[in-house]
Amino acid sequence: MSATAGHAGLAAWHAYMEGRGDPQALRDLLAPDAVFHSPVVHTPQEGRDTVFAYLHAASHVLGGDNFRYLREIVDGDQAMLEFETEIDGIRINGVDIIRWDNSGKIADFKVMVRPLKAINKVWETMAKMLAAQAAKSG
Repeated sequence: MSATAGHAGLAAWHAYMEGRGDPQALRDLLAPDAVFHSPVVHTPQEGRDTVFAYLHAASHVLGGDNFRYLREIVDGDQAMLEFETEIDGIRINGVDIIRWDNSGKIADFKVMVRPLKAINKVWETMAKMLAAQAAKSG
């Protein structure tokens, strides 16, 4: 049995990423007091709506056809998933560190990205996506 099969929260996260970003599926995964740690924003982003905005944008920016998880380490209510993808010819290597609460909802989500050129590309692309989302909702 794989670690994903034994962890409902992790299996749900993979289903969301493989489904290419169903907004309601993502919202259902998040705890009301979820926290997101971005590789390009220096303060933690708090609350379901804010975390949703960041993760939804990231799933579209990073989660294209080139996205794939390389490996994962699962320990109880937390997991580390290494990923790679490519944006505009820039290869991106990163890590998602996820912690679930007692109800199986994502409580904490941290993304780390390398190399520096990749961080700059993620920042540029995410800024455009978040601005577009804000314009739609406001």
